[in-house]
Amino acid sequence: METTNLLDELAQTARVAGQAVMRVYEEDHAASLKHDGSPVTKADQSAEAIILRDLERMEPDIHVVSEENTESHFSTPPSRFFLVDPLDGTKEFLKKDGHGCFTVNIALIEQGIPVLGIVYAPALDRMFMGGRGVGAVETTNGVQKEIRIRPCPSTGPVAVASSSHRDMETDSWLEGNRIEQTRSIGSSLKFCLLASGEVDVYPRFGCTMEWDTAAGDAVLRAAGGTVTTPDNQPFLYGKSHYRNGPFIACGGWSIKQSLC
Repeated sequence: METTNLLDELAQTARVAGQAVMRVYEEDHAASLKHDGSPVTKADQSAEAIILRDLERMEPDIHVVSEENTESHFSTPPSRFFLVDPLDGTKEFLKKDGHGCFTVNIALIEQGIPVLGIVYAPALDRMFMGGRGVGAVETTNGVQKEIRIRPCPSTGPVAVASSSHRDMETDSWLEGNRIEQTRSIGSSLKFCLLASGEVDVYPRFGCTMEWDTAAGDAVLRAAGGTVTTPDNQPFLYGKSHYRNGPFIACGGWSIKQSLC
């Protein structure tokens, strides 16, 4: 399937999965703990069932690695595979604080690179989608617009950081790079704020999994941004157990700069 057609199909899948997430959000917040101590809800499970069903229909020959399918975490990834997080930001979902910072994530990986991604925040009705060679768009309340990273503002770069996992290493990195302005938000929306030109850099040193980042990473790259390791090496997917190391996601700010 061509990239634009696949993006459109996946957007519909993400919306249906998002509707399932919101039904649980409005009615039942009960959560159980997985073996790693992280929470899982009926929303995760319902959304994943919808996504896996649709991926099997659309692209039955492409391998899928999904957060809630533990067996897939031990698979050796082929050169082309999907990464799925049916509910990214489960802790934000459980807060029910009105911020709505949780997302449905679907990404396609080719040769270690995220080449296509969908990030849908159902509580905010914000959908971000992008692919290699086709650019990136945001659709909010039915209105679609192209998005692009912004040049770093003259007032200095604005960083975005995790609202649930901020750590001392992140604070030290921000201080060392003389970045004084920060925003906090949950889930893969951090990548999307970079892609839409609302912020300039996202440093992450704490643990993440590949399904947490791949879709947002794909949108950001399609919007002109980059994701590298802290020492400016390529940030690739298909690592052991799909576990990420530290990374720096950049919009208009360069990792080589200490000031714009």
